[in-house]
Amino acid sequence: MRIAILSRNPKLYSTKRLQEAGQQRGHEIDVIDTMHCYMDITSARPSVRYKGKRLPKYDAVIPRIGASVSFYGTSVVRQFEMMGTYSINESVAISRSRDKLRSLQLLSRKGIGMPRTGFAHHPDKIDDLIKNVGGAPVVIKLLEGTQGIGVVLADTAKAAESIIEAFMGLNASILVQEYIKEAGGSDIRCFVVGGKVVAAMKRQAAPGEFRSNLHRGGSASLTRLSPDERKCAVDAARTMGLNCCGVDILRSNSGPVVMEVNSSPGLEGIENATSKDVAGMIIEFIEKNATPNKTKTRGKG
Repeated sequence: MRIAILSRNPKLYSTKRLQEAGQQRGHEIDVIDTMHCYMDITSARPSVRYKGKRLPKYDAVIPRIGASVSFYGTSVVRQFEMMGTYSINESVAISRSRDKLRSLQLLSRKGIGMPRTGFAHHPDKIDDLIKNVGGAPVVIKLLEGTQGIGVVLADTAKAAESIIEAFMGLNASILVQEYIKEAGGSDIRCFVVGGKVVAAMKRQAAPGEFRSNLHRGGSASLTRLSPDERKCAVDAARTMGLNCCGVDILRSNSGPVVMEVNSSPGLEGIENATSKDVAGMIIEFIEKNATPNKTKTRGKG
């Protein structure tokens, strides 16, 4: 097969591992910088051009699109879909997952566990917004934040009000969520491929930090999932319409709750923590599912 990996940096661990895994299985793998693609949009012969040339016909594409380039990146994926190329994650599903508010609304509609959450841009009653999610402490998130950036823990109602007012002064939309204290600064990253959890790791926040992101100095270790946690992760992936994703859940007193569904999860942490060939599993899924013009919008909303 001929497979394209859409990635801005061929030296990233995840990109290199996917390329190696594909080549080891006898496939021709090209790494293409998404932002350097440009599109010929015609009704007769749509194409993607790159470095002055029309790209060849690919059997499949693997989008590795960062949050900062979601709009253009999903446009490129959509163009490949128009050309009949199979994408492991569809453009619509990637867009869903990148919109935090939309994601939470879809998960809520399907009855998937999640922390009590409020959304606001310029609330008239900040104290009511805080009270509505259970009161302080609360977690306040910028809608556009990634990798733990723009996420603040407010221990008191007064602190929460000050932070919310500061974000309002920047004309920013925010999410206010209940703080799951019993999680103890840890979360579970479930790696889902093809409707199955193929690997899972526990991420523990660094001392003095509540964010467990590995980019924030958190540590990762192998963990065993309960049947409820496994089902929660699979249901979340299905709701987003994603074939390959990372589902981040917290262990709360009321059961697993979903924090985020990531359409371009990193491979380094999960492979190192579990010693599993996740990249190989992704390529194997593509081998079994990549047929021309198979892409269709999965999930709803």
